[in-house]
Amino acid sequence: MNLLIGFCVLLTLAVISVLVFLMRKVASNAALPVTAEWIEDLSLDKYRPMLRILDEGDIEFLQSQPGFTPGMAAKLRTQRTQIFRGYLKSLETDFARTCSAIKLVMTQSSHDRPELAEALLRQQITFACGMVSVRARLLLYQWGICRVDASELVRLFDSMRVELRSLVPAASNMVA
Repeated sequence: MNLLIGFCVLLTLAVISVLVFLMRKVASNAALPVTAEWIEDLSLDKYRPMLRILDEGDIEFLQSQPGFTPGMAAKLRTQRTQIFRGYLKSLETDFARTCSAIKLVMTQSSHDRPELAEALLRQQITFACGMVSVRARLLLYQWGICRVDASELVRLFDSMRVELRSLVPAASNMVA
């Protein structure tokens, strides 16, 4: 019984350590946007290809072609995984910058917004956990074991993007 409790404590500490590491990484990658134009340029269009780049349809089509070899599918998966990782890195950076900009607006605001601070922290934790999950699934995808769905990460980014845009008119002097 003591061994089980010890294992649970170690597992909990490991999970907390990973979350803290990810939160720090997300926060440290976040160079603040220099202009309000950057905020206006934030768009989901940049990430639309990311949502379909790992679609199995292309590999299934490739498998149906004469001369198909398993190496072709492996090569395609490897190439697509690399491209997806680029999108993922960009999404992570944009999310971190957006959160940093929201924090800046909150600290400069004359009104306290504890509900926004709580929601921001919750979104950051959810995003960090989602990144871990997507990266793990991406490793498995490369071997053809599972699918990867990053739509929840894009949705979290979109919610922070919309929140930032709603705050900017009230704080455009600070951000610009």
